[in-house]
Amino acid sequence: MKPSARLTIGTRGSPLALAQAELVRRALAAACPELAAPEAVAVRVIRTSGDRFVDRPLTDIGGKGLFTKEIEEALLDGGIDIAVHSMKDVPTELPEGLVIAACLPRADPRDAMIGPAGVGLSELPPGAVIGTASLRRAAQVRALRPDLGIVNLRGNVQTRLDKVRRGEVAATFLAAAGLERLGLLDEADRLLDPEEMLPAVAQGAIGVEARRGDEATLDFLERIDHLDTRRCVEAERVFLAALDGSCRTPIAALCEFAAGRVCFRGLLAAPDGSRVQRVQLRGDAGAAAELAAEAARMVRTGMDGDGDSGRRH
Repeated sequence: MKPSARLTIGTRGSPLALAQAELVRRALAAACPELAAPEAVAVRVIRTSGDRFVDRPLTDIGGKGLFTKEIEEALLDGGIDIAVHSMKDVPTELPEGLVIAACLPRADPRDAMIGPAGVGLSELPPGAVIGTASLRRAAQVRALRPDLGIVNLRGNVQTRLDKVRRGEVAATFLAAAGLERLGLLDEADRLLDPEEMLPAVAQGAIGVEARRGDEATLDFLERIDHLDTRRCVEAERVFLAALDGSCRTPIAALCEFAAGRVCFRGLLAAPDGSRVQRVQLRGDAGAAAELAAEAARMVRTGMDGDGDSGRRH
C-alpha cells in the first residue's frame, strides 16, 4: 500500500480480480478529481479461502462466501477502504456494517462455452465430458444433455482454458464478461443464449463494498454507481435470497431493463437436472424487486410461468 494513497482497494489476486479492481480504480479517477492522480488509489491483494482450496468443490468447503470473507474482514478492520467483487460471488447477506455501495455498468451476463470449434452444447458427442464446478451450469447441462459426463473443474480462467485445450475435458463454461475483461473473448467457441443456459445471479456485474457510515468513501462510490445495473443486481439477489440460495442449490436469474420495462427470468433446478422450474415475468422497471420476489414464490411452489406484471400463465 502506498503511504500517500487516499483510498485502498482490497481484491483477490487472480488476473480477473486485478483487472476488475483496475476498472474500479479508473472509474474513480475519472469521476473524482481527488482520486485522479495515479498514487491516489492503491490496490491490496488479499488471498481468500476460496483461492487456497482449489482441488475441491465449493460445496464441500463452505460455498461462495469463501471468495469474500477475508476481504470483508480487512474492510471491517480498516486495512482497506473498499472491496471489489464479482457480484456473483457475494453472498446475499453481508456482514453487519458493510454495504454494496456501487456497481459498475454490467458487462455481457451470458455464459461462454469453450470446446470444439463450431460445436454447441447440443452437438457434443454422447459421453463427452464437461468440466465445471458450478451446480447451476451442471444442472442445466444435465437437463439438456443427460448423456454427457460432468467432472469438477476449478481454477482461474487460464487454468480452465488450458485444461480444455489439452483435452482433459471436452468443454467448459466461463462467464463471457470475465473473458472480455481479460481480452480473451476470442477463446469462446460460443456464447450461450439465456434460454439455453440462464446465467448466475449478478453475473457480469462488478460490485464495490464499503463500510456503512464511511461518508467520504461512500460519496466517491456514489459517483460511479450505475443505477440500472444496481437495480438488476438487487432484483436478482432478492430472487436468490428468497430461495435461500447457496452453492448447494442450482439457481439462476437474469433481470434486464428496456424502454422503461423489466424482464425477469429465474430458474430453480434439481442438481441432477431431473427437474427445472423456469419463470419469466415482465412489468414496469420500478417493480423489478417485486417481480423477483413473485418469481421466487412461483418456482418455490413448482410453477413454471411466463407473464406480465406478475400475472401467471
